[in-house]
Formats: sequence, C-alpha cells, structure tokens
Amino acid sequence: MRKEVQLSEVLNETLDKLDGDGILLVAGNPPNPMTIGWSTIGHIWNKQIMNVLVRPVRHTFNLMESARDFSVCILPDQYREELNLCGTRSGRDINKLEACNLHVEKCSKVDSFFISESTIHFECRIVHKQFLDPATLDPAIIKRFYPKKDFHMVYYGEIIGIFRKS
Repeated sequence: MRKEVQLSEVLNETLDKLDGDGILLVAGNPPNPMTIGWSTIGHIWNKQIMNVLVRPVRHTFNLMESARDFSVCILPDQYREELNLCGTRSGRDINKLEACNLHVEKCSKVDSFFISESTIHFECRIVHKQFLDPATLDPAIIKRFYPKKDFHMVYYGEIIGIFRKS
C-alpha cells in the first residue's frame, strides 16, 4: 500500500540517497531504470520541480526524449548492488529489471512506471528540458565532469505526486 505524502516529509531522505548510492530514474515502456546521483528539487514556475540529468549516450536519453513523464524511485539500503548494476549497465544490452529481480507498477498520476520495491517514489511530468550550455558553465566543472564534451540534458519534471510505501 502506498500513501501520498508531501515533499517536506521525504526531502531529507531523498537528498541523503542522492549523496549515497543514488536513486533510480525510470523511463520508457517497457520501463528501464537508471541510477542517478545528480538531481535538484525546488520550486519554479509555482510548481515543485525535480530536475534529472541524462547524457545523450545513455539508453535512458532516448526513452526520456520520447516520454512525457518519468518516475524517480528510492530503494532501501539492501539494494546497493542493484543500484550499481542500473548505473553501470545499459538497458540496450540487458533487461535491468530482470537482472536485478525488480518489479514495476503503473504510476497513479502519470503514464510511467515505478519500482515496486521502492520505499518512496516521485511521479513527474516533463515541463521543460535543455542541454547544459558549455559557454555558461564553469570551466572547472567542464574539465572535471565533461572531458568528452558529453553534456547532460536537464529534464525539469513537475512533481505530480510523491508516494511512500506504508
């Protein structure tokens, strides 16, 4: 059973997981999970927004480009190996859900899916996207994170619902 909750109830836990082993971005149909460690959550355009970053070389990029929405899922600590696999292997090559023995359910407020094993999941509708602009990005960041010039697309997802497993 899942209960809808407010952002303030899960924000610290979400940020802790981002700083730790990461969280899962889920996009596409069939759904593909990708571990992310970079995200922002805030208030823009009178909406609660979650930004997720995806490089064009990732399988998830193509899924996000054809999507209207996505989910972000927080797994319990015992799923470290699964998070690692979902961040290092491509959905082009393997079915990550099957390889990790993860299951999905249909989101209740958007068309995407979420990971059944997640303790918290966000349901987000894409309201904007843009590539990072190297002309306006700190050169130290480019040197450290973009030596191949493979800049992320930033997806702005309006948080339509947040759910906690009860």
